[in-house]
Amino acid sequence: MVLTLAALRGALGFCSRVPVGRADADWEAFRRTPAALPAVGYAIGALVALPVAAATLLPVRIPSLTVGVAFAAWAYLITGITHLDGVADLGDAAVVHGDADRRREVLKDSALGVGGTVALALTVVALAAAGTAIAEVVHLYPVSVIVLVIVAEVGAKAATAALVCVGEAAHEGLGSALTEVSGPRSLLGVALVALPAALLGPTVVRFGGGTLVAGALTGAAGVAALAFAWANARLGGISGDVLGATNELARVVGLHAGVIAWTLS
Repeated sequence: MVLTLAALRGALGFCSRVPVGRADADWEAFRRTPAALPAVGYAIGALVALPVAAATLLPVRIPSLTVGVAFAAWAYLITGITHLDGVADLGDAAVVHGDADRRREVLKDSALGVGGTVALALTVVALAAAGTAIAEVVHLYPVSVIVLVIVAEVGAKAATAALVCVGEAAHEGLGSALTEVSGPRSLLGVALVALPAALLGPTVVRFGGGTLVAGALTGAAGVAALAFAWANARLGGISGDVLGATNELARVVGLHAGVIAWTLS
């Protein structure tokens, strides 16, 4: 595994609205390097954590719910809403009656149905709720909270990269463009890049954290496993929508799992 600058630019352009990685060479380098996804997760996570970090610097205490809403809005401003389209499409496909072919037809339909609407609403609300939960303790444990946001982002990107490595595309498209050039061997590179995030657990113990890192990464891994199983059973394989939805859901679940593990520790 070689993490080139071109691959990192391509991954950053794919995962965020940062104006880099638009060149064909960057895209080609990125799609051949799944480990670039968790690698850029560190930078994206740090950017996403800015509203929470800023809340600790203001001279007045901002209501936690306000910080939570700002956190969600800022996260989508940084990462864009392209991957949310995957959540909407999978929500529609999940409630449709029929076989895998029928569900894949729904994925290609640009119309938003009830299933997609509910899935979108739950995902956005859940992200705002996670921001609210961490805002309530950010003044007490600012370092741990910022670490949680970064680790959840790395975990989400690693979960998506894992599907790229082990999944097979259901049809031609973004999913096949990413999965056809990678294989299970690429998982080692993904794990190595995500390892520093896992090692942050012992580091933040003295700042009031600890189990939050394990919780966030376990939550993201759980989403990847469920997405992989569901996609193969219901869609016949991985697609771009599955990858996008995995990224969004793994972030949300990782944040909530980290907070829960932290609370119970």
